[in-house]
Amino acid sequence: MASKNRTKRNSAQVVSAVLAGALSTMATAGEELRLITWGGYAPDEVVAQFEEETGIDVKVTLSNNEDMISKLRATGGAGFDLAQPSQDRIVGVQRQFNIYQPIDLSRLDTSLIQPSMLNATNESTALNGAVYGVPAVWGTSGLIVHQDVADTVTDYTDLCDSAVAGDVSYRLKRPTLIGFAFALGQDPFAAYGDPEQYQSILTQVEDALIDCKANVKTYWTGGDQLLALLRTGEVKAAMAWDAGGWKLNAENPEIRFVAPESGALGWIDTFALPRRSENLDAAYQWINFVMRPDIAAKITNQSGNFTASVGADEYVEASLRDAYRQSFDEAALNNIKWYPPVPPGLEAMEGQVLDRVQAAN
Repeated sequence: MASKNRTKRNSAQVVSAVLAGALSTMATAGEELRLITWGGYAPDEVVAQFEEETGIDVKVTLSNNEDMISKLRATGGAGFDLAQPSQDRIVGVQRQFNIYQPIDLSRLDTSLIQPSMLNATNESTALNGAVYGVPAVWGTSGLIVHQDVADTVTDYTDLCDSAVAGDVSYRLKRPTLIGFAFALGQDPFAAYGDPEQYQSILTQVEDALIDCKANVKTYWTGGDQLLALLRTGEVKAAMAWDAGGWKLNAENPEIRFVAPESGALGWIDTFALPRRSENLDAAYQWINFVMRPDIAAKITNQSGNFTASVGADEYVEASLRDAYRQSFDEAALNNIKWYPPVPPGLEAMEGQVLDRVQAAN
């Protein structure tokens, strides 16, 4: 009789374990991660693999900075579990609208993330002793040069060298102001808190850009226009973004993107947690998942932009990987000047400088 009772108890335990496992699987399968992000940052292949490995469904909403802010403002930080705003669009928005919550770095595998980029977002998204963003996808602006002038044009102000007169193009936008400032030996970002000092730097840049006008074939205003100028050889040196340079390099190896000696200018799109996220566990799982080098490479292959994942270039498509490595060694990566948030009033000052450069003879 005792043997029969033990058999019944064992059978009950087995049934109970099976039911518990089934219920657990059902609960996991019912989980959802609501992600608001940019196009290319959550490829179908990556989403499918995450869902298969975790049992968590991913609902992707494509957006941009302004739309993310608008949607999260309207709900007080609800409606999404994970967002991907740019690093310079977090602190000011958080101060004003309180739509994000601090990130618990202990829940992330930070060994997967490039240290210089992690430090950059730790600084630029810090508020009241907490961090509100970690790096995801990044890109830079620097120089695209033809090999004929590669020895001449190694920094922004080299675009003004007489050897490339008439063969140069750049935009009359704030990245050009910032790049020229660094090449002139200034640190415009360090002057953000001192409008008088910042104006002094802008004055030096304005003089340099006016003196440089004779070198400029045209001020480009659109990416397609610039790529056409470089493809046809009308322009041999330009200030532009890295992905455009790598695209041209795939077509013509004589054209390449160069990280300037004074530092490429970098932007970072981050991971940020909406204040009323309903599935933080899934959000942290997604961040750790897409920072795996093999997964991060799939995002780069889709978007054309590299991620903050350490070693992901090993898995990226060969042509893009080789172009990236040609542009960025470890020193160039560590020398990137990451854009901080822009204080109120500075953009108006910059606009006046750009207007005067445009109007100068």
